[in-house]
Amino acid sequence: MNGINRRWVLASRPVGEPVAENFRLDSQPVPEPQAGQVLLQTLYLSIDPYMRGRMSDAKSYAPPVALGEVMVGGAVSRVIASQHPDYAVGELVMAYTGWQEYALSDGNGLFRLGDLVQPSLALGVLGMPGFTAYMGLLDIGQPQAGETVVVAAASGAVGAVVGQIAKLQGCRVIGIAGGAEKCRYVVDELGFDACIDHKAPDLATRLAEACPQGIDVYFENVGGKVFDAVLPLLNTKARVPVCGLIAHYNATSLPDGPDRLPLLAATLLKQRIRMQGFIIFDDYGHRFPEFLQQMGPWVAAGKIRFREHRISGFESAPQALIGVLRGENFGKCIVHLAD
Repeated sequence: MNGINRRWVLASRPVGEPVAENFRLDSQPVPEPQAGQVLLQTLYLSIDPYMRGRMSDAKSYAPPVALGEVMVGGAVSRVIASQHPDYAVGELVMAYTGWQEYALSDGNGLFRLGDLVQPSLALGVLGMPGFTAYMGLLDIGQPQAGETVVVAAASGAVGAVVGQIAKLQGCRVIGIAGGAEKCRYVVDELGFDACIDHKAPDLATRLAEACPQGIDVYFENVGGKVFDAVLPLLNTKARVPVCGLIAHYNATSLPDGPDRLPLLAATLLKQRIRMQGFIIFDDYGHRFPEFLQQMGPWVAAGKIRFREHRISGFESAPQALIGVLRGENFGKCIVHLAD
């Protein structure tokens, strides 16, 4: 520790896709913990699509990042100084301390990682993305054995877990991913029954061929042309958990073409479809221990596989987020700062 805390702060609000100039790297002295506080050193920083929404000042489920303030985000950190009776130097924790190398905490919101062999998993399959997949699919999607489940962004941190849980429930699972390499991974490594490349032509036709019995559960985290292809295939009483709409995060206006709202509303009505959005910790935070109790053994037994997209160096954080919003990551995106 050289006494300097580097921080990525929001310099300006993006119009459309974020650019490097929307972020500013600044430096401050490393803070000193006072009574009841711990000083944390960031080891791994989580990069997630929701961060694009926090860069905007449009009304949302959470306040935006203020200009000049540290970008939000989860991190795996080490306690390097403690004035808190419950935390010892050397302990590893998960905290939402944002894009900075060091941070103070009074203990609220800290989650001990204990002897977790791979601490970065607390940002992925054993953290917010895995929790999102677990609750969204099982509580809202409620898949039944023999049903067809379709998962967008199937090679990503959330989608990969959704599909594998659906397979454990006895479902037929179809993934949608960007590129042949990701589709091969989804089928060969994750065990999906099929995966459709949304970058190839005739997405709607190929998806229909892969779902001859229609779609009973569609886990939505993309929107755009993927949802357009899914909508006509939804069965009566299908369930659609919605945790994100990454295809629209950089949009500055409504998409071109006809108004799709009447078609959506009519389909929801006639097919009696349940389409429900959720914010994972707002809606299900009290069930996080339940999730860990089930997901931990699944991961340990190899029943849930995962992939990390690691990027080295704190300086890489802005470009990492820009890449995630472009779909350039392959698996859960994590910036590695220190061992």
